[in-house]
Amino acid sequence: MFDFHKDRKRYFEIQVLNAEEYVIPFIEEKFKITPGMRVLEIGCGEGGVLKAFINKGCSGVGVEFDEARIDNAKLFMPGDLETGKIRFVTKDIYKVDIDKDLNGLFDIIILKDVIEHIHDQPMLIQWMKKFLTPAGIIFFGFPPWYMPFGGHQQMCHSKIGKTPYIHLLPKGMYRWLLKKKKEPVEEMMEIRETGISIERFEKICKKEGYTVFNRRHYFLNPIYKWKFGWKPRTQSVLIKPIPFIRNFFTTCVYYIIQPVNTNKERT
Repeated sequence: MFDFHKDRKRYFEIQVLNAEEYVIPFIEEKFKITPGMRVLEIGCGEGGVLKAFINKGCSGVGVEFDEARIDNAKLFMPGDLETGKIRFVTKDIYKVDIDKDLNGLFDIIILKDVIEHIHDQPMLIQWMKKFLTPAGIIFFGFPPWYMPFGGHQQMCHSKIGKTPYIHLLPKGMYRWLLKKKKEPVEEMMEIRETGISIERFEKICKKEGYTVFNRRHYFLNPIYKWKFGWKPRTQSVLIKPIPFIRNFFTTCVYYIIQPVNTNKERT
């Protein structure tokens, strides 16, 4: 486990900066964000990504199942909570009421580092259509499963945490190693079950009736700028088009998707 994972306030601040410098500009290449827009973040954690949209004049709702992380979010953003710019719902996304819990539809839905933790990914991607305004979009940012740390082993406490590609070991061997190193076996194995590739993600989006509105693949994840001091780098034009192989060398992907037959740009 790296130091920034232990300091939740610092991690919150990193998420704000990353969203302001990379996520929002990526979205605005295709979709203009204007004050007053409503933003929903699913799996919002401490709310750092959502905070960046609040700073831009949007109103936000964060849905998060882990109540402890919401407690932190409330400590980090007391002013925004008091003014009603942001609020949080601690509930399973499938059990929220659009009107009672969310107060209506959203112009933008955010899932950053979330979809790779979801068991039934097609179900969630289909489910989110009901939360969107007619011209609404969904942003995804996630690490492809086959990338060096696609198993989220950086969350481990032993040397496994700094060992790339170790999550790609055969299932039985990986479980044995996690147990031997006294790591959270079931949690790490669950990530193995839900990890998602670039190809699977795009296939799900197409099958569930979405069009890919914008995409960007990164050789070096933008958030590494704050975590490790590494300058972000987009994927090589030679590697990006190669199915499957590109997953091993792509540490992060950004996508905007939108239901088919909707307005594709908001001005």
